[in-house]
Amino acid sequence: MIAVKTVDLRNDFKKVSDLVTSGEKVLISRPHNQNLVVISEKEYNELEKALRNAEYLKMVSESRRQLEEGKTYTFTMDELFAMEDMSSSEIQAFAEAHKDF
Repeated sequence: MIAVKTVDLRNDFKKVSDLVTSGEKVLISRPHNQNLVVISEKEYNELEKALRNAEYLKMVSESRRQLEEGKTYTFTMDELFAMEDMSSSEIQAFAEAHKDF
């Protein structure tokens, strides 16, 4: 990671931009420790994807724990089709009435 001052960023924006697009991370020093980090769009998108994946894996892990504890809902196909026309609050009430635990 390269650190630059705000004034250097202003004076050498193209140079700093070229560093970022070549994969370098740039720390921009600001007063009162309000620093910034500049990364490429590609790296930002990869970080966002990793965050979404981590959130998804956490959700899958929680679902698996609930399954192993027997905390499941069972519906017939007719019940699932009926829920298509329900509001989210109606679905919640319907599901609570049909939970298996």
